[in-house]
Amino acid sequence: MKMDKIGFIGAGSMAEAMVAGLIKGKVFTSGQIIVANRSNSTRLHEFSQKYGVETTHDKQKLVKDASIIVLAMKPKDVKAGLDGVQHLIDKQVIVSVLAGISIDTIENILGKEAAIVRAMPNTSAAILKSATAIAGSKNVTPNQMNRCKTLFEAIGICKIVEEKQLDAVTGLSGSGPAYIYYLVEAMEKAAVDVGLDPFVARDLIVQTLLGASEMIAVSDKHPSQLRKEVTSPNGTTEAGISILKERQVEDAVISCIRRATERSEELKSMFSEELISYKK
Repeated sequence: MKMDKIGFIGAGSMAEAMVAGLIKGKVFTSGQIIVANRSNSTRLHEFSQKYGVETTHDKQKLVKDASIIVLAMKPKDVKAGLDGVQHLIDKQVIVSVLAGISIDTIENILGKEAAIVRAMPNTSAAILKSATAIAGSKNVTPNQMNRCKTLFEAIGICKIVEEKQLDAVTGLSGSGPAYIYYLVEAMEKAAVDVGLDPFVARDLIVQTLLGASEMIAVSDKHPSQLRKEVTSPNGTTEAGISILKERQVEDAVISCIRRATERSEELKSMFSEELISYKK
């Protein structure tokens, strides 16, 4: 798909993951990508050398040149990042990967309505395996939404949801990698406790996770059915599962995701109160 220029305000890990994915997926060429940050010339030099993209400290130039503008700074810096360019926002699509920053907050900082797409990727974007959900403001056209979906499909999968669902997405897939890492930590400790070499255990655990994930992805069976097929009566798996049930692990996971979702809602309210100072 041929597109115009895309500009990134912010040059952190998420911006780099997206740039790498867009170039690898041939969604944009290096010459169609502009990256800006406030003052870190070393970081911009790294982008230029590694990806061949244009870099600048002049965010006004970026906003003028790009048809898609990605807000990739730290959430607390969004107001400073948009200061001085509000009057240049017209027909561009604003794509925000900032956790906890609502569309209303961005529009209040801009001082006007705009075509804004909020995205919630996760850290697996760094290896082009992100699970991303996006939601658009009322000013976003279907064509613009599809273009933005293409951006995030370059770094994984992408689903379109309503903005009110993004808190749930944050609690599920946004924070999800950490839940898996936590599980792996426990499995590694258990493996060493029962006598396995930690390096052997790591390889076995990683391959087990990869295999189980792939089984879920390619099978039309529900995970519960796949689990039952592994669980022989009075066997080792049933013995292990019985402990998980006894310790109410299912309830713990559900509570974990609910609490993370609630925290996302709380942070969104906090950011909104702290950042909104521009009035329409």
